[in-house]
Amino acid sequence: MKLWLQAFVAAVQFLTRIPFPVEVPFTNQVLKRSVVFFPLAGGLVGLLVWLAGAGLTAVLPSWPAAALVLLLALGLTGGLHLDGLMDTADGLLSHRPRERMLEIMKDSRVGAMGVIVCFIVLLLQWSLFAVMMEHGQWGLFIALPFIGSRYAMVWAIASEPCARKDSGIGVMFQGVHMFYVLGTMLTTIALSALFLFGGLNLPVPFAAQHVDQAWRWSPSLLLGGYILIVQLFSWVCSRSISRKLGGLTGDTYGAICELMLTLLLLGLVINMGIDGGGGR
Repeated sequence: MKLWLQAFVAAVQFLTRIPFPVEVPFTNQVLKRSVVFFPLAGGLVGLLVWLAGAGLTAVLPSWPAAALVLLLALGLTGGLHLDGLMDTADGLLSHRPRERMLEIMKDSRVGAMGVIVCFIVLLLQWSLFAVMMEHGQWGLFIALPFIGSRYAMVWAIASEPCARKDSGIGVMFQGVHMFYVLGTMLTTIALSALFLFGGLNLPVPFAAQHVDQAWRWSPSLLLGGYILIVQLFSWVCSRSISRKLGGLTGDTYGAICELMLTLLLLGLVINMGIDGGGGR
C-alpha cells in the first residue's frame, strides 16, 4: 500500500508543477506503479484549467481568456510535454539516419521544425479553447483530453522499447507491462465518465447548461468514441514513431501527449456541431 501511495504522489510530482509537499523516492518500483495515476494527474490539470476558464470568461472576452488558460495549462506542467514535442519534431523531421535523429533530440537547442510544430500546436489549442468559451460550451468535460493524453503516454511506455537502452526517462519506467496499462485504462474510463456525466449535472453557474442537447453525439456515445480514439491514436502514434527511431524516448512520450491532447480538443469541438459561420 505504501508503494501505491508513493506512486500517486510521484505521478503528480513527475507530470505537474502542482505543489505536493511530500517527498517520495523516484525509484523504478515507485515509478512503474505511478503510471496508473497518470490520468489522475491529467485530470487535476484539466480541473484547474476548467475552473480558470470559467472564472476568466466572466471578466474577459473569449480569446484573451483562452490565451490565459493556455498559459496556465503550460505552467501547470512546466512545459514538460511541449519540450518533448519540439525535440521530437526536430529529430523526426530532420529526415536523418536513426542515430542522428536521436542525437538531434538530445541536443538542448531547439531547431526550426521544433518551433514551427510548437507554434501550430499552441495555436490550435488556443483557438479550440476560445471557440468553446465563445459558444458557451465550457464545461468540466474539458478535462477529458487532459486525462486521455496521459493514458497515451502509458501505452507508449509499455508497448514500445526504449530507443536509448542505458539512459533516459524510458529506462526509469522499465517493467511497465500490460497489467499497468489495464489499470491505467480503467482509471481513464472511470475518471472520464465522472468528469463528463458529473460535469453535465453541476448546478448553475458551474455547468455549461444543456450543451449535451446540441452535441452531435450523446454523452454516452461521446465517451465510447473518446475511449476508442484514445486507444487507436496511442497505438498508431507510438508505433509510427518507434519504427523510425527504433524505440521511444522521454521526448516522444511528451510529443504523444501533446498531439493526443490537441486531437481530443479538436474532437470535442467537432462534436459540438459549431460550423465555420459561428452557428450550428
